[in-house]
Order: sequence, then structure tokens, then C-alpha cells
Amino acid sequence: MYKKLLVPLDGSTFSESALEHARTIAKGRTVEKVILLRVLEPLIMDVKDFIGAERVREAEEKREIDARQYLEKVAAELRKDDIPVETKLVVDGQPAEKILEVAKDEKVDLITMSTHGKSGFQQWVFGSVAHRVLVHSSIPILMVVPGGGRNNE
Repeated sequence: MYKKLLVPLDGSTFSESALEHARTIAKGRTVEKVILLRVLEPLIMDVKDFIGAERVREAEEKREIDARQYLEKVAAELRKDDIPVETKLVVDGQPAEKILEVAKDEKVDLITMSTHGKSGFQQWVFGSVAHRVLVHSSIPILMVVPGGGRNNE
């Protein structure tokens, strides 16, 4: 049923909770590809005035290298189960927008993502990436609540 899966990751353990679900779907099925996606949001450009353009450039390069290494590490774990994996890094984009764009361009059949990722003030101000993807996607989405992410009352 599912040939291509997209798993957006932001580097947090919360976002990684979707990986086991993607692994389960991909194992023993005719999945052509699991795409691990990382979207790096733009750095705040106001910091150039304080630390200088050269240091900002160095920080951006390091951030990209770290993101690529992270994706490859996660991909290597999935490949141990003979799951075909591709990594994709998008630099300087809005996560929800880029997730939807990549899903459409790659013609994925399912987006598997966590309901929570990195959070804090930005999420409070701009809203949840997962919510925006859910509202605007025409592709089926499997939303995973990370362990401890929901209060059991």
C-alpha cells in the first residue's frame, strides 16, 4: 500500500518517536524508499551585528554538517533492517511548508511524524509544525504521540 514514506525529523528525541512506526511499516513490505527529512530554519540575521558575518557563516556551515551527520546516523540504523533510506536536508525553510513541498515533489504515500518536536517560545508564537502539516496535507499522515507526550488521567 505504501511505497514511499516521509519522516520529518528535527533532531529531537520527540521527533524520533515516529521512526519505529516507519520501521514497522517498511519492514516486510514493498516500500521503495523511506525519506528522512530535516529542515533547518533560517538563523536570526540580527546576530550578524553582534558576532559578525564570518561567525554566522561558520555557524551555518557547522549546523548543516551536524544535520547531515544526524540524518546519516538515523539512516544507518534503518538500513540495518534492509530498509531503503534516503536523506534530504533543506536549508533555510519553514518546516511545515518544506515538509509538504518535499512530500509532493517526492510523491510520498505517507508522512509519518511526531506530534511534538523541538518546542518553546517559537512553537507558542507560530504554532505547531505538525498541526500545520496535518491541516494542509492531501497526503495521509500518521501522527505519533511521543512517550510521555500525553497525560494519562
